[in-house]
Amino acid sequence: MTAKRILVSDPISEIGVEALTQHPDLQVDVNTGLTPEALLEIIGDYDGLIIRSQTKVTRAVLEAATNLKVIGRAGVGVDNVDRDAATDNGVIVMNTPTGNTVSTAELAFTLMLSAARNIGPGHAGVLAGEFPAARKAFKGIEIYTKRLAVIGMGRIGTEFVKRAQAFGMVVVAYDPFLTQARADQLKVELAETPDAALTGADFVTLHVPMTPDTKHIINADRLALMNKGAIVVNCARGGLIDEPALRAAIDSGHIAGCGLDVFEDEPPAADNILFDLPKHTAFTPHLGASTNEAQENVGIQVAEQLRDFLTTGEIRNAINMPSLDAAALVEIGGYLGLAKSLGKFLAKLGPVNPDSIRVSFHGTVAEKDTALVSRTVLHGFLSEGREDVNIVNCPAIAKELGLELIESTINATTEYSELIVVELNKGGEKFRLAGSIIGKSPRIVEINKLYVDTNIEGNFLIVKNDDRPGIVGLIGTSLAENKLNIANLSLARNKSEGNALTVIELDSPATQEIIDTLGAAAGVISVKALEI
Repeated sequence: MTAKRILVSDPISEIGVEALTQHPDLQVDVNTGLTPEALLEIIGDYDGLIIRSQTKVTRAVLEAATNLKVIGRAGVGVDNVDRDAATDNGVIVMNTPTGNTVSTAELAFTLMLSAARNIGPGHAGVLAGEFPAARKAFKGIEIYTKRLAVIGMGRIGTEFVKRAQAFGMVVVAYDPFLTQARADQLKVELAETPDAALTGADFVTLHVPMTPDTKHIINADRLALMNKGAIVVNCARGGLIDEPALRAAIDSGHIAGCGLDVFEDEPPAADNILFDLPKHTAFTPHLGASTNEAQENVGIQVAEQLRDFLTTGEIRNAINMPSLDAAALVEIGGYLGLAKSLGKFLAKLGPVNPDSIRVSFHGTVAEKDTALVSRTVLHGFLSEGREDVNIVNCPAIAKELGLELIESTINATTEYSELIVVELNKGGEKFRLAGSIIGKSPRIVEINKLYVDTNIEGNFLIVKNDDRPGIVGLIGTSLAENKLNIANLSLARNKSEGNALTVIELDSPATQEIIDTLGAAAGVISVKALEI
C-alpha cells in the first residue's frame, strides 16, 4: 500500500503530529509559513492538508491539488477555505468544533465583564499614574439580572449561557435550529428572530458563522432595539457587526460599548473607528482559541480525524459531507455498493430530466444513519452522465440541475427484512427500483414494481416483451448465436398488462448487433444494454 501524504502547513500540537507520523500508512511533512505560490507548487503531491487560519486554501490551490482528498482545519472557522471549490473538486473539509469551545466561551464572557467594568481603560489609567481620575471616570455596569441576547446556540453559545446564568443573567436566545424543547431544557427564552432576541436586551453575544445571511447581523436598526447602555460582544467572526453603525450608536449614547476579539478587517488598522472609544471597551487580537488547552486539543483532534479518514474512511466533523464514525461506517458500509448501483440503474432505465429522486428505507436499515447512503444513490445516478461528479459535490450539482433529493423512512411491511427503494419522479411519471441485502449479497429485487433477483454489477441485457411463449427461447437462441453466455437470468411477469421483463446477466457486454436483432423481433417491446 502506498503511503498517504499529509502536509501540515500551519503549526499544530506536536502530539497531533506524532499521531500522524506513528501510523505506518502515512507520510507527514510539516512545512509552515508557505507563500501562496509555494503552496501551489507542492499541493498536488498530497492526499491531506492540515491548516489553522494562516493558510488560504483558494480555488486555485484546490484545482492544483489533484490528489487531495481532505482538508482539516484545527479550529472552528473555515473562512480561509473556499468550500464551494473544495466541494466541486471532491475534497472533504473538516473542522474541530469542540476543541476550543470552552476557551472561546470563556474569552467572550471575559470580554463582556471587561467591557462592563472598564477593565482595560482602568488598567491603562493605573499604569499612566491617573489612579484617582480613573477611579472616578470608569464607573461600571453590573450584569446581574440583566437581559442577555445570545445569537447562535451552538456549542460555544451554550457554554456562554451556562456562565451567564451562573451570574444571574436572564437569557433570550435566537438560533433557527434550536427547538422549544431544547430551549426549555437550557432554561432560555426562545426568540424566533434576531430582532425579537435583541429587543430590550442589555447585552448581546454573537456565536454564528460568517455567511451572506449573517453579514452585519448587528446593524444600526438592530442596535436601536437594544436597551440604552447596552454592550455588544463578538468572539465569533468579524463582519457580523457593522462597525461604523456600532460606533455611531456608541457616540449617540444609546450603546455603552463593546468587547471584540474579531474585526471586519484583520488585522485591523491602528486607526480603526472603535479604538479611540474612552470607556466600556475591551479588544483582543483574535484570541478565542488561544489557550494552551485549546491549541493542544484542536491539533490532536484534527490530526486524528485526518488519520482516521485516510486510513479507515471514517468521517468526523465534515462540513460538506455527512459525518460518519467508525461504528456507523461499519453499519452502513454494506449498503453503499447497493446504493451506488441503484443510482446507476436508475439513470439508465428511468426517465431523463427528472424533477426528484426519492430514497426510501424500509426495515432495519431505516434505523441507521442513512444520509451517506442517500448521497451515494445520488452520486451513482449523476455519475452516469457527468465526469465531474463525486460523492462530495453531487448535492451541489443536483441543485444546479434543479434535481431534488428526498429521503424517507417507511414503516410498511415488505417481503424483505430491509429494503432500499429509489424512485425518479418527472411530472406525473414515476420509475422505481429496489434493492436489498440477502445474506451478505446485495441484490436488485425490483424494477418498476416487477420482482427480479439480480446482481448489482456486471453486463446486463434488460428486455421488455409480450408475455407469450417463445420469447425467452428467442432471446437465448440469439445470444448463443452471438456467442454471448448467460450468467444469470431473472424473469418477472406483469399479468395485468400482459408483458414480462427479462433481466439477463452476461459474461461479456452485449453487442449492438444483438440489441438490434432482439429489438426487431416480434413480441419484443424494448431492449436495453447496461454495464454497471
